Amino acid sequence: MTDIFDTKIICKRCDREMQPSVVNRAGLGLRAVECLECGDKIIHPQDLNSLQQFNTLRGKTFVVKLRMVGNSHAISIPKEIIDFVNDQQRKMNNMNRQMDEMVRLCFEDFDTLKVRFGDEE
Repeated sequence: MTDIFDTKIICKRCDREMQPSVVNRAGLGLRAVECLECGDKIIHPQDLNSLQQFNTLRGKTFVVKLRMVGNSHAISIPKEIIDFVNDQQRKMNNMNRQMDEMVRLCFEDFDTLKVRFGDEE
């Protein structure tokens, strides 16, 4: 199946061909096309859907259990979050790393533990 962004898209204001670009919003790289003449941008609908899904997850507070596993403690990460992260990795064609290799844990403050998916900045 062909993606709509694989075709030539003409700017409705300038009547010129729009060029592919990436728009960063909330840490996500969204595929877009941009008119170099007037600066008008069109973001890929699938990426807009991912942004909306991210914003929904971002506003939620999950209650999870802390469990003992051997000499360590473990928390369960809700399936919704794992599914979202996996979908984003699949879209970026970055499936050569396993989930356990891409999770980072950081003790930020006295009451803040940060779990980071992906490469560190």
